[in-house]
Amino acid sequence: MGVAIWGQIPRTLIGLDELAGQTIAFDAFNTIYYFLTMIRHRTSGEPLKDHDGHITSHLSGLLYRTVKFREAGIKPVYVFDGRYPAFKTRTVEQRRAKRKQAQRKWKAAVRAGRPALKFAQEAARIDADIVDSAQALLDLMGVPWIQAPSEGEAQCAWMCQRGLVYATASQDFDSLLFGTPRLVRSLSAMTKKEPDVEDEYAGIDPELVELAEVLTRLGLTREQLVLTALLIGTDYNEGIPRVGPVSAVKLVKQQKTLENVLSTCRFPGGTDVTKVYEFFLNPPHTECVELLWKPPKAEQLFSFLVEAHDFSRDRTAKALQRLHVERTAA
Repeated sequence: MGVAIWGQIPRTLIGLDELAGQTIAFDAFNTIYYFLTMIRHRTSGEPLKDHDGHITSHLSGLLYRTVKFREAGIKPVYVFDGRYPAFKTRTVEQRRAKRKQAQRKWKAAVRAGRPALKFAQEAARIDADIVDSAQALLDLMGVPWIQAPSEGEAQCAWMCQRGLVYATASQDFDSLLFGTPRLVRSLSAMTKKEPDVEDEYAGIDPELVELAEVLTRLGLTREQLVLTALLIGTDYNEGIPRVGPVSAVKLVKQQKTLENVLSTCRFPGGTDVTKVYEFFLNPPHTECVELLWKPPKAEQLFSFLVEAHDFSRDRTAKALQRLHVERTAA
């Protein structure tokens, strides 16, 4: 949804200590993608890899940030995407095309000896191997994860609405469209302290966004917030040309309902915006949610990281000690 609208949204900077004791549902793909783009060589753009050539940047990010969360008293649960709706196909295909183009630019920059990080980040993708290894790591750490039937952030929102978790953690404001009462942004964000050490990162202060405050500030209902997003354009539909955030809010306040908007506006593309509207308001979800944090399987976890994926023995041992101390104190 438009940047201009999100600039009007009230948000509050919070520290990790303010989230102590809370269960937070992380949009797993959003979180993993962030690690895949951030944890790379500053010049060549190469991600971390093990001796078999498997990417491990996401494992490094998940390990050290999850340990940090648990030390802070936060209980993370990671929610993975399922099948995306048919009306997202166009967006998915566009993203694939952009990644392929970025991949070509990345390789060309490396061959020419030019900085390649930007293109490498744009070429980042999540494949089945990355998902499987991430879930294996979480199992060994004793951290619960959930397979959503469709969009992960929609499942997070449902869990938050039901009081199973305190908030959704994601960079995407679209979590608000799915109805999460609270959104925590930048919870997994980090800045590099030591350029050649994969786990030497500092956290960035997260920000809390509350849906009720957003709706009050904009003077909209949640249904009208979704309507505004549809007019501007979402991952599922094309917006109306020359309708920006300000004019979209004004139009929605005038027309008030989807039916009235459809009677005055013609959406481009072949997407049925009524289905998109209903998808945001009543997305697929599973009620099979087991939130159980178990003691880490220390020996298996050490072997998985060090022997299978070439993590540093010393740093891994320290991370597992921190995780063990946290579990013992819990």
